[in-house]
Formats: sequence, C-alpha cells, structure tokens
Amino acid sequence: MSNGSSITQFLLLAFADTQELQLLTFWLFLGIYLAALLGNGLIITAIACDHRLHTPMYFFLLNLSVLDLGSISTTLPKAMANSLWDNRAISYPGCAAQLFMLVFLVVAEYCLLTVMAYDRYVAICKPLHYGTLLGSRACVHMAAAAWGSAFLNAVLHTASTFSLPLCRGNALDQFFCEIPQILKLSCSDSYLREVGLLVVTACLVLGCFVFIVVSYVQILRAVLRITSEQGRHKAFSTCLPHLAVVSLFVSTGIFAHLKPPSISSPSLDLVVSFLYSVVPPAVNPLIYSMRNQELKDALKNLIQSAVFQQQ
Repeated sequence: MSNGSSITQFLLLAFADTQELQLLTFWLFLGIYLAALLGNGLIITAIACDHRLHTPMYFFLLNLSVLDLGSISTTLPKAMANSLWDNRAISYPGCAAQLFMLVFLVVAEYCLLTVMAYDRYVAICKPLHYGTLLGSRACVHMAAAAWGSAFLNAVLHTASTFSLPLCRGNALDQFFCEIPQILKLSCSDSYLREVGLLVVTACLVLGCFVFIVVSYVQILRAVLRITSEQGRHKAFSTCLPHLAVVSLFVSTGIFAHLKPPSISSPSLDLVVSFLYSVVPPAVNPLIYSMRNQELKDALKNLIQSAVFQQQ
C-alpha cells in the first residue's frame, strides 16, 4: 500500500486536449489575471493614498482586495504555466502550499465579508454609534480575527489532509489542489477526521451566512423607513456592491460543492470551479467601483496624477 510519502507530484486536470486550445486558455487566463491585478491594485492604491477613504468601510475593502489578489494568484499562475507548457504536474509540497493558501484566503474572505455586513448594519441601523462600535482599533481587531481564524483553519485542514495515506493514484479532477479531490485518493478510514473538520467549518460558514442574512434583513427594514429618496439611494449604493459580492461568492461556492451528483461531469466541474475560484476576485473591483462615487473619484484622481507625473 502506497501512502502520501511515496507520491512526489500530483497531476492536475487540463482545460483542453490540444496544444492550440491550451494556448488559447493561457491567453484567456492571462487577460483575466492582469485585469484582476489591475483592478484590485488600483483599489488598494486609491484607498491607501486618499485620506478621504480612510474609513472602516474602505479599510475592509482594502483587506478584501488584498485577499482577492492572493486567492487568484494562488490558482491562476500555475494553471497558466501548465497550459503554456502543456504540463499537468504539481509537486507534492507545491500542492500542499496551494491548498493551504487557498483555504486560508477563501476562509479569510468569507469572514471579512461577514465583518463588512456588520459594518453596513451599524452604519445604517445604528449611525449614532458608528464611531464607537467601529473605531480604528475595533476595525483592526476584527480584520485580525478574520485573518487569524482563517490561518488556523488552513493549518488544521492542510495538516489533516496531507497526513492521510494515499493509494488511489495521483490524478486530481481539478485544475488546482483542493481538499475533496485529495480525499478521493485516500485509502484509509482516517479521512473521516478531515471530514469532521469540514463539517465544523461548514457549521461556521453557515453561522456567518445566517449573520449576513439577518444583518441585511435589518438593513432593508431601516432603509425602507428612510423618508428621503436621496437618503434611501445612498444607503442602497453602499450596500448593494457588498451584497452582490457575497451573493456571487456564496452561490458559486455552494453550486460547486453541493450540486447533485446526477449533473456532475469533469467538464462541468472544471467550469464551476473556475467560476468560484477565479471570477469573484476578478470582478469584485468592478462591482465595488460601479456604484461608489467616492471610489470612482479617488481612482480618477489617482490615474490623473499618474498621467501628469509621466508628462
């Protein structure tokens, strides 16, 4: 019986069968990756450089952009390299590192989206207490809690997953390393330990989801009580981007992991995993900048100052 120590590499799922399609995939991934780098990079720079955006909402948005950059950089560069060189292999340590970073960044992003829902709830439902409940120290503590809990979660899942004996080959039905695919290669009942950890994580995720839903129910009730149309519009404009990001993040993740086995196929799984791992980090900057005039003005000033410096 072979185990994890005898496996030196894993084989990832290819996006295409022919060299021409692999090259097309590479250029598509490169375009998406550069767009994600540009969008998230501009948001990070604009928030850091514009003192008017040094508020709790934009502090959390900056953290979200950093996490988006990290998550898309964890999966896409390796997929691009494999498509360019027509290679499916990833080393055992590389797979472990990729899985750790992906779990860490995805869990941190979900925790941060929960914190951002609380930020919007306090801003709209308890505006007089906003400065007290979301002071600079409180914001740092909440962001640190999101990052710290995600780090602990990633350590536990990575250690548990890669301590399993593997004897069912080394081919993964995914274009990156993720826990369910590695559990399929396990030949021991010890995988139940990792399943137990996944159940605990799922309960925490469900708790965060319930918190977000309850927060937005309260926000909606408060917004509907606002008499002025301008005030209602402003409240919606600050909440809708966050709600859109949460919906995209949660819906793609749920469909990827809870879709019925009857409709499951390698090609569909590949498309769905691409949607939940690559699309949200790439489109989040667009979602947040579309209806946010403050962020639009900051980005405009940033681009204008860069152009003037070049001249």
